[in-house]
Amino acid sequence: VMKLINNDEVSQVLKMADCIRVQEEAFRGLVEYGAVHRPRVDLYYPAEDTDSYFRWGSMEGASSRYFAIRMKSDIVSWPRTDDGGWTEEKHCIEPGTYCGLIFLLSTKNGEPLALINDGILQHFRVGGGAGIGAKYLSREDSEVIGLIGSGGMARTFLEAFCCVRPIKECRVYSPTMGHKEVFAEEMSARLGIDVIPVSGPREAIAGADIVSSATDSMIPVYDAAWLEPGQHVTNLGRREMPEEAISRFDVVVRQGVAGLQMKQTDIFQAERGHSPAAFIGGTLEQQHVIPEKNPSPGFGGDSPDFTDRGRGGDKPEFKDLVTGKCEGRTSRHQITFYRNVGNQGLQFSSVGGLVYEKIVASGMGRDIPTEWLLQDIRD
Repeated sequence: VMKLINNDEVSQVLKMADCIRVQEEAFRGLVEYGAVHRPRVDLYYPAEDTDSYFRWGSMEGASSRYFAIRMKSDIVSWPRTDDGGWTEEKHCIEPGTYCGLIFLLSTKNGEPLALINDGILQHFRVGGGAGIGAKYLSREDSEVIGLIGSGGMARTFLEAFCCVRPIKECRVYSPTMGHKEVFAEEMSARLGIDVIPVSGPREAIAGADIVSSATDSMIPVYDAAWLEPGQHVTNLGRREMPEEAISRFDVVVRQGVAGLQMKQTDIFQAERGHSPAAFIGGTLEQQHVIPEKNPSPGFGGDSPDFTDRGRGGDKPEFKDLVTGKCEGRTSRHQITFYRNVGNQGLQFSSVGGLVYEKIVASGMGRDIPTEWLLQDIRD
């Protein structure tokens, strides 16, 4: 039988330390071709509401004994607020419900093993990725986190940092009324550290050892001039970081390749909205609602430093760091940056395989007859 595994069950068996461990093992597998992944690719098609778009997203990876494809079905929009905010919002069917699944299969015999709701696992794999970057690039005595964002991703980012560094304090900022206060109370109790809500992003960043943004913002959430020597910086999205930060970083390591190296056409485009790469349907008038690629050089455009195409493709990856092909931090005063994007499919195969094994061992999950997914007609 195969397993149907929901978020509540994932939350019972998945621990951040294990999440970091299996991802690091999978990333190391890329060195000797013991792992492989296909970066995220999205497909857009006009939705019923002209201010939104249907978006299908998928990514694949194989490591150890498991292959996984993570799939998402979203209606996405990009609303602007009166105070200048600009975010990406999404839902499935109606606001507050979402459809994201991980289909896990055996690389030994092709057997379908599990369908897993992706919510909790998605937060953990991204937070765990940021933790790996902090483990290798932040100062070993890092104790203070400056965190912008207070959602589910921010929670796993902070937990991951606490797994790899002796964190004592986190200063958190969120522009959403009440969110940072709830976050501070919850995470202080969970992690046993001081989590302090602050009035602005600059107050969060000042004096921090690790600076992290974990938002859905389409525009930068802090000023590059606020970064200080010795800090380690990481991110969630491409657009939440200021372009000017490029010149502040002494060391840059990306998790892995995030986008496909393909010729840009009217159908295949890079960095529209929050998509690294996307096939886009609809008329040009309909496509206008999808945010364009940032035209300025840097995180959102064709920068030789940060794009995954062209000259930017030679930026060092995590696998280069662990094999000594590139240097990490060599001074307490350097500002390091870990681009927490790439290897997504590999994250889902490694963490998904871990969750599956724990679910089977505990007798949890709902059984689905494997024969329901098999057929006797060669396809």
